[in-house]
Amino acid sequence: MRFRRAAKKKEHQMKAWQYEGDRKPIALNEVPEATAGPGEVVIDVKAAGLCHSDIMYMELGDAVMPFLPMTQGHENAGVISAIGEGVTGWSVGDVVGVCSSGERPPAGMFTHGGFADQLVANAADLARVPEGLDLALAALATDAGMTSHHAIMKTGGATAGMKVGVIGYGGLGQIGTRAAVLAGAEVHVAEVKEDVWPLALAAGVAGVVKDADEWAGQNFDLVVDYAGFDTTAKALAAVRRGGTAVQVGLGKPTFTVPTNAILGKNLLGSLGGSVADIEEVFALLLSKEIEPVYTEIGFDEIGEGLERLKNNQVTGRLVARFGD
Repeated sequence: MRFRRAAKKKEHQMKAWQYEGDRKPIALNEVPEATAGPGEVVIDVKAAGLCHSDIMYMELGDAVMPFLPMTQGHENAGVISAIGEGVTGWSVGDVVGVCSSGERPPAGMFTHGGFADQLVANAADLARVPEGLDLALAALATDAGMTSHHAIMKTGGATAGMKVGVIGYGGLGQIGTRAAVLAGAEVHVAEVKEDVWPLALAAGVAGVVKDADEWAGQNFDLVVDYAGFDTTAKALAAVRRGGTAVQVGLGKPTFTVPTNAILGKNLLGSLGGSVADIEEVFALLLSKEIEPVYTEIGFDEIGEGLERLKNNQVTGRLVARFGD
């Protein structure tokens, strides 16, 4: 697939990867430079993670996006370059990640995201990046880290002694898995890509299977589904009566659950997290308690990277690094 390339940048313009509508491939365009409104900051983006949600946003975008073209990218880290009226506690030059908390419209669907030279963010959504943490890791922590950690530790309540299942050992699953292992849970993984099984075992899991239907009736306390490819019913079949299945993955826009599968069990959805969640993940990454697998690409490779992600050709996470 071919992607359009922008012409040479003009003064007061910047580059941005945008969805233009009609399910067309993402395009690299020139757009006006970002400006900060009240309560906002402008961030010079240094790294941005690629997520399956980016693909879902484009598949649904024509019906729900308030305007087109829409700049994609909701997993971002960079350096504050401008501060809007009323912002306190932050300064130009601060290194930050941006939280996609769910409290405000998600970037890349309702507001412009960070597959661009600059990003406008609400100051309340900023997480301070600790000195020494690589910005590629900081970027992936703002969604893959935050969302996975929140789902398994906060929504699911993983603790020592629990039997926990993780469906999908991808960008989110690898972080959620390790967080539950660190909490002292007995963790099992279901992952179709057998080449990543050694990574899961190295993270401390008790076992790996190819399909979560192998867990049916095994009385898990908790199963977190980071995939969402017709796997919700399998999660419910694995948990004990009174147990919990947490849905995170958005592999397909709808799923079906047999009525009797949910009786006596809990099915919860988990979306995003908080700045505090991100900062917890920052600390775990900085200490190397969690070491996610990811591949760096260049800004100009974002279009091809999304195609690789869509075609299930990515191990772990793809992170685009911008400039220096």
